[in-house]
Formats: sequence, structure tokens, C-alpha cells
Amino acid sequence: MEENTENLENIPQEDGELHEKTPISGLYENWFLEYASYVILERAVPATEDGLKPVQRRIMHALNEMDDGRFNKVANVIGSTMQYHPHGDASINDAIVNLGQKELLFDTQGNWGDVRTGDSAAAPRYIEVRLSKFAKEVVFNGDTTDWQLSYDGRKREPITLPVKFPLLLAQGVEGIAVGLSTKIMPHNFCELIEGSINILRDKKVEIYPDFQTGGYVDVSNYNDGERGGKIRVRAKIEEEDKKMLVVREIPYGTTTTSIIDSIIKANDSGKIKIKRVVDNTAADVEIQIHLAPGVSPDITMDALYAFTDCEVSISPNACVIVADKPHFLGVTEILRYNTEKTVDLLRQELEIRKANLLEKILYGSLEKIFIENRIYRDIEEAVTFEDVIKRIDKGLTPYKGQFYREITEEDITNLTEIRIKRISKYDGFKADEQMKKWQEDLTETEDNLANLVRFAIDYFKDLLKKFGKGRERKTTIRTFMQISANIVAANNQKLYVNRADGFIGYGLKKDEYVMDCSDIDDIIVFRRDGVCTVTKIQDKVFVGKDIIYVSVFVKGDERKVYNMVYLEGKSGVSYIKRFQVTAVTRDREYDLTQGSPRSKVTYFTANDNGEAEIITVNLTAQCKAKVKQFDFNFADLLIKNRNANGNILTKYPVRKITLKQAGGSTLGGVDIWYDPTIGRLNRDERGLFLGNFDSDDTVLVIYKEGSYELTNFDLTNHYEPGEILLVAKFDANRIVTAVYYDAGTKTHFIKRFQIETSTIDKKFGFISEAKGSKLLLTTLEKHPRLEISTQESAKKPVEVLEILAEEAVDVRGWKAIGNKLTADKVKDIHWLAPLIVENEGAEDDEEDEEGPESENSPSAEKISIPNIKQIGSSANGKNQLGMFE
Repeated sequence: MEENTENLENIPQEDGELHEKTPISGLYENWFLEYASYVILERAVPATEDGLKPVQRRIMHALNEMDDGRFNKVANVIGSTMQYHPHGDASINDAIVNLGQKELLFDTQGNWGDVRTGDSAAAPRYIEVRLSKFAKEVVFNGDTTDWQLSYDGRKREPITLPVKFPLLLAQGVEGIAVGLSTKIMPHNFCELIEGSINILRDKKVEIYPDFQTGGYVDVSNYNDGERGGKIRVRAKIEEEDKKMLVVREIPYGTTTTSIIDSIIKANDSGKIKIKRVVDNTAADVEIQIHLAPGVSPDITMDALYAFTDCEVSISPNACVIVADKPHFLGVTEILRYNTEKTVDLLRQELEIRKANLLEKILYGSLEKIFIENRIYRDIEEAVTFEDVIKRIDKGLTPYKGQFYREITEEDITNLTEIRIKRISKYDGFKADEQMKKWQEDLTETEDNLANLVRFAIDYFKDLLKKFGKGRERKTTIRTFMQISANIVAANNQKLYVNRADGFIGYGLKKDEYVMDCSDIDDIIVFRRDGVCTVTKIQDKVFVGKDIIYVSVFVKGDERKVYNMVYLEGKSGVSYIKRFQVTAVTRDREYDLTQGSPRSKVTYFTANDNGEAEIITVNLTAQCKAKVKQFDFNFADLLIKNRNANGNILTKYPVRKITLKQAGGSTLGGVDIWYDPTIGRLNRDERGLFLGNFDSDDTVLVIYKEGSYELTNFDLTNHYEPGEILLVAKFDANRIVTAVYYDAGTKTHFIKRFQIETSTIDKKFGFISEAKGSKLLLTTLEKHPRLEISTQESAKKPVEVLEILAEEAVDVRGWKAIGNKLTADKVKDIHWLAPLIVENEGAEDDEEDEEGPESENSPSAEKISIPNIKQIGSSANGKNQLGMFE
């Protein structure tokens, strides 16, 4: 092939001349590179200077040229935009709608669609648009804009617009080019401005995405928006009641339609169990999910996040054009670049303003000298225009030293154009006042130039004041717990087993039913030969003959303990062992015996909570053992790993082993912690330690709305951190102390009560039901102390009282109103360190060692009872005991 190419390099043409030929490979290389560069620079990737793609920039320029304060039909804007580049009308319309839906640069009229529902906008001839006040203020300035000719040379268009705001980060952008893509998340308007201010103050800056659709976002792996980072976005789902969940806000990039479709798909595949989905979205998003009978709303909520579009993962990739080249930058670096660019644009505007003011002052001074010194009379005898210029120049010569630059012929020509009417009505006083105003403006401008950072900070503050209202953060930043799909998946299949032939699966409907399971579960199998294996659930799978136990495998379950007796095939000795299986490699066989041929399991049980039973061992009649029947308690064995040989049960042949007595758990209770960041219980020692829980223990949750609820300690429970005031292990003997505000009487009350109800998963309100009432403080401390600052009237001084709760109010029922705390206006109220009585028993102290129950409970202060001063007496001696009546 190479030889043929060389022979074709120079081929004689009909005219007899030789023409050089470019190899085809070179043509494709150049053409592809040129095309890729065009798509990257002119279509897909935004410029970091103004945060706009070329089509968006041309739309903004066209709107600015058309702007007269009134709305324009989008169809007209499309036509005007095509003067600068022949984009297709559909692509221009899509770009306009995309900008309009972000509600920052445009004011809109008509049906512009809905990013929440996915509804498209009306046709361009029906909808209208104009530039917003924000866009007019920060995007345009002809004096600081760099221009270029349009594609046909008839018009001029901006290379980039002089945007004095991090527009790219506020709006976000997504684009795909040839071999390159960009995906920058939108960020909060106010936080970007505050970030720019912090950059100018040399403070640390962290900014995170914020979305119009709200929801929750986990930014743990955001990586400053660079390649390799990831964010997880979730819908806001509320539990309306035990039979219905409601989606209030949706993740970025999804619509109510896509979420409903994904929910229906998950239900059809059996991942979740629901009755129906109802879309009531109007002004606000509302997707009602009605649950099937007997389905846990908490588990269903996790399943929605695991199997539907209620949670999506987004990988940002901040790629922008800097100096005509694509660069991968972090969002903090982009914000820093935009901030410095804004400072530079402000500097240019100030310098232009300074130059204009200097020119105004110069011309005003020339005009004043020209008129007041009657220099215009010197030109009466001039014959030619050149002579006129010379005479005026000569008249100005004594004053030239006071000007900041030389007087040009153009300046003198401008003086000759002053009308006689203006000269006759010239008012020197008004001229001086105007000159003084210009001089003040010049002084201010020079000061701003000398203190440019201060001026830029004031500029950003002014933007925040003008346009920040209503642009507060909509997406809540939160850390998400990783959801195990196996745990939350609904049981949509049934597990069957053929023990003799060694088959398991959900397709063996004629064989033995084992349990309900999910089609994504792993199944653990134990065989008679002492082999254990874990495999993925299938329609039918062979796992080995003579199965003795099969069940769903839960990875990391340290509560499940297996009790086993096996015969060692080589020695004939029977071994006994207790073990756990917490982590295995799928489809790998694990030998639980010592590996000798003919070893077999003679007794086996699986215990979900580490139960240890008593067994009766019967030896053969022919063996030499004196005692041929004896009992053994599994509780006498330690729980070891699955590879342990176990202890020798007997060296003699065993005839049979039978269960004598079921036993209790040997693992004790479960230590439970509450993580207030994500609002979930855990066993990983994260957050607040609640205590050791037995099977009948419950969790007490007290809400800010003034209600309490008892729940089980299932790790799938959901608690909304922002709505909770206290979480603790429930003890019926502990006293709840609460301070609340009754909006009906506009009074503060204090009450103490014990939880008398035992119903699980039901809220009980214990404060006033008047609208606006709220729970302020609550604690489970034995002797809580309270400090309250009150003011009888605006003219009276603030009084500070210390109150011992048990002296202020007695323990009553949970429905009791409590005692009035004060009739005066409350300025501040908070807990003090609780009182610890020295003479209280050690048993009570042990109860307190379970850990703090409330975030607002201060550290205890040890005080003896005789040293307590009279609670209720103010500093001025006025008796305050009446407030407790």
C-alpha cells in the first residue's frame, strides 16, 4: 500500500502539469479537527467570561437591540437572532425557552412550560419575552464589550458580554460536543454573591448546587463540580399517614411524569407494593402514593429512593471555554474567575466614567472661560475659519495650565458651535454648581478606583439587596444513608426448594415452599455434607443434593447464629459449634467441617437472634460409653467464625440428637445510636447513643410541633431531623419537662408529665392546639433548671429568672395544660445545667449514664439541696410565685 501511495503522489493531468495530492487520511484528520473545534467553541460549551453559549449570547444581544421596555413575541426574537448567525429557528426557540424557564434573565408572558411536569412551552408566536431588570443591570455595557462582525459582515455582535455576575454557576449548563461534554450544576443566587464577597475578603468559599425543583441533595462527593465527582438528589417524600406517601418536591433533571412512570414500573416489577399513584400537581408538586395493605411506609420510602427516579445520581463535569480553549475547572475556581472578571469590568466602567467626567469638566471650564471672558468677540474681525481657531486659541492660552490635557483643535471647534442664544442666557452660577457636582462625582469615582475591592463588595451587596429576595435556597443539603436494595425490595417472589435433588428457585412451584423473597435477593444454602454456599435467586438453580437449610441471606447480619453438630468422617468424632456467616463470595462453597470425606451434619438450627437451645444426645447401644444419653446446652459455647472446628461433643457413635428445650438469645440487647444528620437509627456508633434495646423496647420521639411518638427501633425508620426536638430510649418512669408557647392565649407554659400511652407509631399532641403554638424546650433530665429573660414593658428593664422545673410545676397527665410561666414578654429562654442531688442513689445515676437525650440539654451541675436559693424571687425582691398558679 505504501508503494502505491508513493507512485500516486504526482500524477500528470490533461494539461500536462503535475499537481500534488493530499493523502485522504490527512483530509479527514483536518476536517474532523475543524468540525470538532467548531462544535466545541461555537455550539456546546459556554465561555467562562459570561457563562453563555454562542446562541444564548446572540439571543441576549438581539433582545437588547430590540428592547423598548415592552414584551416581544418570541417568534420576532428568533428572527432577530438569525441576523447574527443562521441557527435553526427550532434550536433558537429551545434556547430561549430554556433561558426563560430559569427565571433569571427574562421576564416572560404566556405558557412557557413547566420544568417540574415536563410540559413544553407554547408556540413562539404565542409567548412573549423581554429582558429582566437584573439582566439589564449586569449583562450589558456597550463601552466594555468586545465586538466582532457577524457571519455575513452586515452586523456586529459581541465576542462575549460584559457580565458582572457568576451567571454560568447561577444558571448551570449542559452540552455535548465532539469528544467533549460539560455539565455544570445551577447554584444558589444569594450564595454565589456571598461567595464572591468572601473571595474578595480572602475568606474560604464553598458553594453547592441548588435546584428550582427543590428536593434534597447529598454533596459529600461533589468534588467542587470537577470530573470524578458525584451528587445524589432525592425527592422530598412525606408520610401523610400509614397508608399514603406524598412527593412534594422532585429531583433535578426529573419530571412528575418520569417519576410516576418509574414508580409504576417498580410496582409492576414487584420492587414496591402500592395500590395506585395520583398526580395532584398544580401550583405545587403533589404526587400521592397509596400503599398496599400491610406495607411499611418507611420501607416503601426507602424502596422509592432505591428503585425509582425519586433518587438520581448526577456526575458533574465543569468544562468551560477560557481563551478559546476548553478547560476543566472546579466551580470555586470558576467563581473566583468570574469575581475577578467582575472587578475588572467595574474598574473599566469607573475609568470610563472618570474619563467622561474629566471631559465634562474640561469642556465646562472651556465654555465658562470662552463666554465669561468674551473671547467670542475676538473672532468678529476674523476672515477665515483658520483665523477664528487661532484667535480663540490665543484667548485660551493664559488658562491652558489648569487643564489635565492639551486643548485640541476639536475642542476649539466645539466652542465655535455654541449658539448666540446660549451665550446670552449663560448663567455662571449654575455652571459653577454643575462643575461642582461633576467634581464631586470625579472625586468619588477616583476614590472607588483607589479602593476597588471595597467598591466591588458594595456592588455585590447592592445586587443581593435588589434581586436576592425570593431567591433563597430551595434544595436542602443533607447526607444520605446508603440504602440496601435487598432490604427494602418488596417480596415479589416465592422461594421453593427440592432438598433431595438439590435445586432452589422461584420456578419450582411443585416443590417445598420456603418463604417469600425478592427477585434480587441472595440465598444461603446448607447441605448435609457440611457445605455452605450463597447464590443469586433464580428461576431454578442447582446448589448440591441433600439440602438441610435454605433462606434469604442478609449480608453483615451479626444477630443470626447457626448451631451445628457434625460427624468428622475420618476420626468418627462428633463436633459441636456455633458460628455466624456475615460475608461470603457468591457461588463459592465453604466447608464447615474439617474437610474429611464422609463428614456429615447431624444437627443444625438457624437462630435469628442468637438463641441457644438445649439438645439431648443419644449414643448407640453398642458403644462403650457408660452414659449413653446426655444433654448439652449450646449457650456454653462461644460464637466463633465459620472456619472453626468446634468443640468435641463425643468420641462415641451418635444414634440421634433431639431438641430438648428452646433457649433464649445469648447476644443480649442491641446498642442503638441516632444520627441527627440523616435522621436514622444505626448500630455503627454514629451520632447519639440511645441505649441497649431488647425486643420489647421502644424509641421516644418528641417533635417541635408539640407531639410525641413511640416507635420500634427498626433501622429502616425515618425521622425528619428538622422536625425533631428530642430522641431517646423510652422509659415509662422518666418525666418529660416541656416549655411551650400557647398562641391562643399568647402565654408561655411549663409542664411535667409521664408518657402514659403505649401505642406504637401514633403521634399524641401535648401542647395547645391553637394555630401558631409551638414547643420551645423539652428534656428528660430529672431536675432541669430554666433561665428566662422577661420584660414587663418597653420602658422597664429586662429581668432574668432562674427556675427549677420541679418547684414550678407538679407532674401531671400528658394532656394537662401546665402552669403559666410568666405574663410578661419573653425575650429569651433556655436550659441551664440540670441540678444533680448528691444524695440520690447510684441506681438513678446509672440511668443517667445512658447518654444525653436532647441537643439543648446542657451539662449537669452538681448542687446539694440545702444550697438552693429560693426559686421565684427576682432581684428586686418582688414575689414571683404567683406566676405558677
